[in-house]
Order: sequence, then structure tokens, then C-alpha cells
Amino acid sequence: MKKVIYLFALFIGLNLYGCKSEQVNLSSTLRSEVVADIKNDVLPFWMNYAVAADGGFYGSVLRDGTPVEDAPRGGVLNARILWSFSAAYRTFKDDAYLKLADQSQRYFIDTFIDKVNGGVYWLVNPNGEVLNASKYTYAMTYAIYGLAEHYLATGNDESLQTAISLYRTLEEKGRDPQNDGYVESFTEDWKLLDMYDNNAPKTMNAHLHVLEAYALLYQCWQDSGLKQRLKFCVDLFMNRIYDPQRKHFKLFFDNEWNSLVEMDSYGHDVETGWLLCDAAHVLGDQVLIDKADQIALDVTKTCLAEGMSEKGYMTYEKKGGKASKHCSWWGQIETMIACINAWQISGDESYLHAADTVWTFVKQNMIDTEYGEWYSDCFDGKPGKDAPKVSMWRCPYHTVRLGVEMYNRLK
Repeated sequence: MKKVIYLFALFIGLNLYGCKSEQVNLSSTLRSEVVADIKNDVLPFWMNYAVAADGGFYGSVLRDGTPVEDAPRGGVLNARILWSFSAAYRTFKDDAYLKLADQSQRYFIDTFIDKVNGGVYWLVNPNGEVLNASKYTYAMTYAIYGLAEHYLATGNDESLQTAISLYRTLEEKGRDPQNDGYVESFTEDWKLLDMYDNNAPKTMNAHLHVLEAYALLYQCWQDSGLKQRLKFCVDLFMNRIYDPQRKHFKLFFDNEWNSLVEMDSYGHDVETGWLLCDAAHVLGDQVLIDKADQIALDVTKTCLAEGMSEKGYMTYEKKGGKASKHCSWWGQIETMIACINAWQISGDESYLHAADTVWTFVKQNMIDTEYGEWYSDCFDGKPGKDAPKVSMWRCPYHTVRLGVEMYNRLK
């Protein structure tokens, strides 16, 4: 009898060891393949084709690397470029990344910071002439995020002080004094704009990037007021933006926080889940950490069940009960990070395999093996090859962050 028990225990132990070994091998492969792609294919595209002769960065670059030299240049794109090369240097310690991190910091501060009214210009000409001076919370948050990352990577105090100044401006000018939260957009001198996406003065997306930026800035600057605002953002997502019945985040709101549109954005859902976990950890509050972990697990599980295509990609969104067949490059990236986060929280290897499924789809369909970087979109699994690789909304931020997260999470 003892021999039977011993053999049974040995069998169970070997199987557990085999499962653990398989997970280690899969996570190691994911890490090495993703990091290699970011270092060998993604970052070189931006280094070789996006850098303009004037020291700035082109506003548009075609698939094959041809720049559109007269294309306007966006504040969001340039803030994301700043973050990307700063994060790449902080993680991978390549001096080529440091050079472009410093170059993009100088260009961003000199070109996009409004020295008179405060804030960030939305759009400029290649010669630096301001085309659109409107102030958007979205652009402000990415500026804070990029400058904070540059400070963490280099210790540059100008970057930290500029990020702090933008934080103070956003708190002074961008907050709703009656219902709290951050209004989507303003004029050049911070008067309210009347035109909003989906007629929504407040959006989940803008607040997500306030959360993200404030969490990173708090790692640079342990200010009590900033900590309170970061905690406000975490509470806002947990208790007002999150729908616990449906296990999705609501997207568009009026000033009183009434939801305006019935729509699910799978990429934003999964991205918010893991960023909420990160913010709770930055605050160091175990109650918030536990709640964020559970929300991230619930949201990731729901999106995998509802949004994953049979072809292995996360669909873009569902509206009116109908899911699109379109998928974006950034949605696949955020799904992979969310799945790794869920695996690390729960130990459930199905999340690790889901990340690998998406990565397999990306390798087969989204990585441009001819010119480098990734295709921006796929339609029913087929890549759209005509879209530019660089544009107002097409940036290196998501892809570089995938490399950074996989490198750090899967050591």
C-alpha cells in the first residue's frame, strides 16, 4: 500500500514538475522572441526612418520607410516617441536609444510646450509653427508620461520639473471643479471646447492615461498631493468606470459621470486591467492591490471569452451587440500583457497560452518581415498593408512597452 501511495505521489509530482517546466519554457520563449523583435525590427525602423534632419521626427512615414516630409507633427506622437526611447534605454541600456531619448526630449520641450498658457500643443508644422494649440488631457498625460520616463532613465532634472509643471497645470486647468475628473479638451487658453468624441466631455481613455502618467510620475516624485490624485484615479476606475455586472469598463461620460454609449473596447478593457494593477502597487495599498487584481482577472477572462477570434487575435470592439472583425496592433499587445499579468496573479496557465496564441497570430500576420515594424491593422485576419507606419496615432509606444513588459515580467 505504501508503495502504491509513493508511486502515486511521484506521478503527481512529476506531472506538476512537467507543467511547471512547460510554463517556464513557454514564458522564456515568449520573452526572447518578443524582445528580439522589438530590438531588431521595431526600434530600428523608428531610428532609421522616423528621425528628421532638423532633429525632430516626421509626422508620417509610409510602410516602406518613405517619410512624408511636410506632414504635421503631433504632440501625442512625439511624447510617445520620447517615452519609447527612454524606456528602451532604461531597460536595455543601449546608448543608441539614449541618444534618441535625449534628442526627443529636447525637441518635445522646445516645440510642444506652451510657455505662455501652459500645457501641450496638439499639432505643429515641420518648421515648428503651431497649427492647433488646443489643449487635450490626452496629450498632457503622454507628455507627463514621456518626461517622467526620461527622468527615470537619465536623471535629467529638466524632464522631471517639466513633468511636474504639466501635472500642476492639468490639476489647475483640466479638472472639473464640480464633479471632479478631467475634461477632455480645451482651447489654447484653457476655455472649454464644445466638440467632443461621442459628445462626451469625459472619457475612460483620457482618464486611463492620467492614471498611467500619475503612477509613473509618483515613482519619480513622492508628492502627497500627487498620491491623492493617483488614488482618486484608482478609485474612479474601480467604483465608477468599471461595470462589475458586465465586467467591462464604460467608455464615454457626461460631466456628471453618466455613461453615454453602450460599447465595449476590448483593447482598452484589458489595458486598463493591468495598468490598474500597476497603479495599486505604486500606491502600496494591499486592499487596492487585491481589488485591482480581481478586476484585472475578471476583465481579461471576459474579453478572452467575448473578443477572441477563432484565428487567434483580439477583435477591436463590440457595439450594438456586434463585434468587429478588425483588429489593431496595439490591441494585440495589450492583450498579451494583460494575459501575462493574469497568469502571474492567478497561476492559471491558460492565460499564458492565450498570450502565446496572440503572439503566434502577430508573428504570422502583423510583423512586416519585408520593411520592419508591424502592420497597424488586420481585417478578418489579413493585414492592411497600405497604412503608414508613423502617423498621429501610429507610434512605437505600445510595441516598445510590450518588449519592456515581457523583458521585466518574464525574467
